[in-house]
Amino acid sequence: MKQLRALLALFVFLALAMPAAAQDPGRGGGRIAAVDVRGTQRIDPDTVRSYMLVQVGDVAEQDRIDRSLRALFATGLFRDVTIRTEGARVVVDVVENPLVNRVVFEGNRRISSEILRSIVLTQPRSVFTPAAVQTDRQRILEVYARRGRFRATVEPKIVELDQNRVDLVFEIVEGDPALVARVTFVGNNAFSEARLRDVISTQEQAWFRLLSSSDIYDPERLVFDRELLRRFYLRQGFADVQITGSSGELSPDRSAFFVTFTIEEGQRYRVGRVEVINEIPRINMEGLRREVEIASGDWYDGDAVERGATAIADALQARSEPFIEVQPRVTRNPETATIDIAFIVREGPRAFVERIEISGNTRTEDRVIRREFRLAEGDPMNARQIRRSRDRIRSLGYFSDVQITNQPGSGPERVNLMTSVVERATGEFTLGGGYSTDAGFLLDVGVRERNLLGMGLDGRVGGVLAQRRSQLDLSVTDPQFLDRNLAAGADAFLINRDLRLVTGYRERRAGFALRTGYEINDRLRQNWSYALIDRDITDIDTDASTFIKEQAGRTLLSQVSTTVTYDMRDSRIEPRSGYVVRVGGDYAGIGGDVNYFRSRADGQYYIPFERLLNDPDFVLVLSAGGGILSPIGDENDRIVDRFFLGGENLRGFRLGGAGPRDLGSSNEDSLGGRVLWTSSAEMRFPLPLPSELGLLGRTFVDAGSLSGIPDSYFNRSGARPVDDGDPRVSVGVGFSWRSPIGLINIDFGKAVVKKDYDKTQIFRLGFGTRF
Repeated sequence: MKQLRALLALFVFLALAMPAAAQDPGRGGGRIAAVDVRGTQRIDPDTVRSYMLVQVGDVAEQDRIDRSLRALFATGLFRDVTIRTEGARVVVDVVENPLVNRVVFEGNRRISSEILRSIVLTQPRSVFTPAAVQTDRQRILEVYARRGRFRATVEPKIVELDQNRVDLVFEIVEGDPALVARVTFVGNNAFSEARLRDVISTQEQAWFRLLSSSDIYDPERLVFDRELLRRFYLRQGFADVQITGSSGELSPDRSAFFVTFTIEEGQRYRVGRVEVINEIPRINMEGLRREVEIASGDWYDGDAVERGATAIADALQARSEPFIEVQPRVTRNPETATIDIAFIVREGPRAFVERIEISGNTRTEDRVIRREFRLAEGDPMNARQIRRSRDRIRSLGYFSDVQITNQPGSGPERVNLMTSVVERATGEFTLGGGYSTDAGFLLDVGVRERNLLGMGLDGRVGGVLAQRRSQLDLSVTDPQFLDRNLAAGADAFLINRDLRLVTGYRERRAGFALRTGYEINDRLRQNWSYALIDRDITDIDTDASTFIKEQAGRTLLSQVSTTVTYDMRDSRIEPRSGYVVRVGGDYAGIGGDVNYFRSRADGQYYIPFERLLNDPDFVLVLSAGGGILSPIGDENDRIVDRFFLGGENLRGFRLGGAGPRDLGSSNEDSLGGRVLWTSSAEMRFPLPLPSELGLLGRTFVDAGSLSGIPDSYFNRSGARPVDDGDPRVSVGVGFSWRSPIGLINIDFGKAVVKKDYDKTQIFRLGFGTRF
């Protein structure tokens, strides 16, 4: 009986428990009647439900509820989440992560907040998450490590605000940079460590690198240095060279690195046979071999091979063959230590420019960039013209980076040129000071905008105040007037010069000039100008020459000038090869008080010695110039229009120190001359000092002659004019220093062929700075 009652009680219990279990989602198996979301402030409850794996009407399973919990945490939107069941209802309690109000960086002096803000993930009005903040902390540390500051520390802190907002503050201690204590090379047999250190950009720490970052350890710079070493060895004939390793070992105190490069030089090769192989019957091969600078017997030069292929392709494209490619083929002969080089000319892929797209120019107008392109939409693809276009855009000086890439167009033979530029500041305020042997101590102030209003206009206002010279000028130039191959500009100026130590008077000039110029081709250019200048010779010394006293007073110069320039230099800023020739003339007489024609010409020829001496700073510069002043009519020319010899155009002599003068005056005043010629041979060379110092030495031989004064000068009583065309010659040495405060030029010249009455000058200094 007791057993029967126990079985009956168990049956009743199970009958009552089973419906309850079927309605309790937490126990699994029941249906969810509702999902209640509590605690949201900014986030819509439906958004919370969308992240969950259980919805109304689903069969409740504890595993899916647990996975929903993890999914909500993974969104990064919530600081805390709990899920519980109440009967057939699932209740979700959330605590939202705060919104970031501001991201602030403190203690960062070496890296700007703008740079740091661009690399962190957490931004204002984003959701604050500890994981993202830790990622940002690591990113900041990596940026400092790339700049050699391995001791930097970053501590993120939050400042809680109302409405569930926070300010995120990264407190940064930058620490001292880890400098490079030593750079060593392993496996270098052909070149010394000192020579290889001049090749790479990473340098050992030294006191004179105070303003440089080259001695700060940078892992990315080591990768660049490996490529510099590889290309250096390739230029020297080591075609099999391998830079197998570059490593930096941090000192125990984390203050310095020891950098090691491992090199496998391999065999050194000379050039064997050089030939150009034509696979296109219609191509005339005449003259193509001359485009290649490599000759049999030279040391193999990988860069010269690339330049040869490019030169042949450019020559063919200039012959209206745009779809040509030139591929160099290199054949090693280890048994003879030679390399045979063949330049194979074959048909290249046909492609036409469909569109030219420009991006990144937030300030500069599209037309300013587009007018520098040497090809237009619809033209055949031409690698030479693309390089020219890129170089022309870079030479504008408006952009820190210019990249032109190809993208497929709408068809198989269509290509889009994607031009990406990075703009940089083009406005300048300059305040400078210095010393010049000719002008004395000076102060230079100027304001310039090289891209005025984003239209490519160049405007400048400047002034110079010196002991023996003052100048105020205003100029504006449009390099592409009316978007044509025509530069146009205007100048207004006021100049005062104290020439009493040279010719015994002061000179004032005030006037304006209109300028224009155009390119005939890439190398040939012509400029024109018209100037209207009021000249006044005043403050003549009482004991000055009679001929100079006659020059007192004002004259009006109305002059038209032209100059034709043919420029074949490799660089206009720091040329090392090529030549430039300028020929021009001035005609005065369109109104005004003076009539003359003045012709002038000059040129420079640069001969590099890099291949012979393994250093690009060895350059021989040959220069020459001359001019002839021819008065028109019966009037004598004015002294302010004549040539003077000495100073910059003939070192070893004072400004105006050579040439015609009046020995009857107390100061033996220089009278200038009508016929001038100068020549110079200057050998530039690196000094045995670290290249970062920016020092270059030179030796020079200068020669020149000045003659030609009015015949009437010789008929004056009491005057002793001298005028001869005998050459003057000087020799000397000097150096240039690109110092942190400006360029300093120092020359020591000795006049070795001169007249007794010439004024010599052994020491000449030019110093200036802008900041």
